[in-house]
Amino acid sequence: MPILFLDFDGVLHPEHCHESRHFCCLPILEDALRQVPECRVVITSTWRLEQSYEDLLQRFSPDIAAMIEGVTPRYCDLANVPNTLVGYEREAECNAWLWANNLPHCNWVAVDDRSWLYRPFCKSLFLVSGHTGLTPRSGSQLASRLQCLS
Repeated sequence: MPILFLDFDGVLHPEHCHESRHFCCLPILEDALRQVPECRVVITSTWRLEQSYEDLLQRFSPDIAAMIEGVTPRYCDLANVPNTLVGYEREAECNAWLWANNLPHCNWVAVDDRSWLYRPFCKSLFLVSGHTGLTPRSGSQLASRLQCLS
């Protein structure tokens, strides 16, 4: 059961795009996730700090919303961040979620446009361009990567 940690800005739509384009890349993500139905999704986006969990779920198709397991904790609320993750906020949040859910050895992928939120050469990071968000090509690559983890 792979876990996908999901950012929104720069992934589901281009970074700093007009609000009318928000979630324009969501169909690409949803198509990729439908190819790996056993995948579980956890939201890492800062949108989790501004909107209710229920409002976040409503942005997704019902079958994809059912795959969403929750949101990561906030970095500032974490206790005992391993020394190797200090300064790598998003990866530390993913790690904390995995431990809190008794899944520390589970295969995971984080789809994000900000590499500096993860340790250099983090093998679990699936980096996309924040200028475009997910594209059909990167969506296909993401699906393949998740299938390899199944």
